[in-house]
Amino acid sequence: MQTPTNRAEKNWVLGVTALASFMMALDAMIITTAFASIRTEFGSPVETLQWTVNAFNLIFAVLLLTGAALGDRFGRRRMFATGIALFVVASAACALAGSASALIAARALQGAGAALVMPLAMAILSGTFGREERARALGIFSSITGCALIIGPAIGGFITEHFGWRWVFWINLPIGLIAIALVLARLRESFGPSAALDIPGLSLVALAALALVWSLLRGNAVGWARPRSWAR
Repeated sequence: MQTPTNRAEKNWVLGVTALASFMMALDAMIITTAFASIRTEFGSPVETLQWTVNAFNLIFAVLLLTGAALGDRFGRRRMFATGIALFVVASAACALAGSASALIAARALQGAGAALVMPLAMAILSGTFGREERARALGIFSSITGCALIIGPAIGGFITEHFGWRWVFWINLPIGLIAIALVLARLRESFGPSAALDIPGLSLVALAALALVWSLLRGNAVGWARPRSWAR
């Protein structure tokens, strides 16, 4: 990757990656405020609706390392834009879901998109800013993401009350489309180390992450002292 030499170009990289991260973090928070409305429409128990969050977190954790590896191999900008596009499509599927099961499946797809976006956002930032500027850039990036975590519940409550729970997903479409356009227009392509994908290694890490995260998600329900939790 040719490192940008002017401040404006670097600011675009920071702004675009922060925008994508903001969208992911905002979505992760606002859905919790819509649980009551979703439960009323679908008539699903709380235990089922919890999987709208668990499915996202599970797939995100399992595919996180794979997302970074795909960016290194096929191009970080290309896979970053692909991840945002996948997240946008999954958001539309969430908004159109006709059942809790469909919503959970769409949320899992959102997690796959986020697993591409988040590690590649960090990789793009690290490749754009030099060592003396990197800490400041990552600090701004993290602050913007943190703002989404803080204001997410308030925004989600407002949207759900005035427009309906499906709009907590529809709002991702304009944000995501703008982000994709800016990625393609403002970011340069970059690659990681020139090496083939380690499919067995990635699969092993994915299975290990699946076992760990699944145990954490199910530990309270099953019981931490049960062999079933420790076996996983």
